[in-house]
Amino acid sequence: MSVPVLDRSTPVLWIDELSRTTPTGFWAKLESANPGGGMKDRAALHMIRCALERGDLTPGGHVVESTSGTLGLGLALAGIVHGIPVTLVTDPGLEPIIQRMLRAYGATVEVVDRPHPTGGWQEARRQRVAALLAELPGAYCPDQYNNPDNVAGYAPLAHELAEQLGHVDVLVCAVGTGGHSAGVSSVLRQHFPALRLVGVDTIGSTIFGQPARTRLMRGLGSSIFPRNVDYPAFAEVHWVNPGEAVWACRTLAARHYASGGWSVGAVALVASWVARTSPPGTRIAAVFPDGPQRYFDTVFNDEYCAANGVLDVVPGADPLVVETPGEREVLSWTRCASIVDPMAVTA
Repeated sequence: MSVPVLDRSTPVLWIDELSRTTPTGFWAKLESANPGGGMKDRAALHMIRCALERGDLTPGGHVVESTSGTLGLGLALAGIVHGIPVTLVTDPGLEPIIQRMLRAYGATVEVVDRPHPTGGWQEARRQRVAALLAELPGAYCPDQYNNPDNVAGYAPLAHELAEQLGHVDVLVCAVGTGGHSAGVSSVLRQHFPALRLVGVDTIGSTIFGQPARTRLMRGLGSSIFPRNVDYPAFAEVHWVNPGEAVWACRTLAARHYASGGWSVGAVALVASWVARTSPPGTRIAAVFPDGPQRYFDTVFNDEYCAANGVLDVVPGADPLVVETPGEREVLSWTRCASIVDPMAVTA
């Protein structure tokens, strides 16, 4: 049986600055070209391979993990590659097409039925994972939020960017588990020590010190504090709201054909602004984590967007600015150049 493996680089594409007021732009790394349609194929395959090599996961074991979709696809691929059963815990926000494909790929899918009172759907999923680990013999959880193998799995992506672009001055990444922003930036800095890392989060996410709220966007943001987030690595963070991400996704689709979901839209909006406001000659790389296919009934559905108040939202020319993450709750595109680890102990 032939099983797809990551034996080639994903492409990069030049994206014109979205406002079209300047001739600048940025390079997008199109991770939708991976076999499972997203960048987390890299992390999933690496985490499972490392677990098998260490003996944390035995050939007769069982992989159990929480997912909002993309990592689940990667773990399903890893399960096929290594012949290991995979159980994925998700929530009602998972798109039906992804749930059906995960089952088609042989994974068992469990859907939690209510959010945790304080940790939301994310914590509810994690608690169900803990219960399954106790029930299933030989079960192993990759724990994408805290596993350093998640970070290390993105080293090839960084080497690909270095080879494809020759030089990178600024890297723009969405932040969820913190894996790819930490993994790509740390390796790129070995090539380019002056690299600046710009993080992109969603409103309602606690990662960079904002209050936790119900989040419409999936794939970025968190209601917990993943240990894989490398706070000192970031030069600044931008929060983006769902309507602004939808506008960017649809603008990308109309102008470049290449587009994606919530994370892609948010990253493109920020990378475009970085290109517009940076000195001439600055080379910017932005990681597009996935493609548009799974978002046909959300980001690209007028009825869904209208019902959620995110249709025809046009972002401002520039983000709002806060001096510190705790200055106020942000509700639209906002930038902060003061990065603080919310879990750090202060005197």
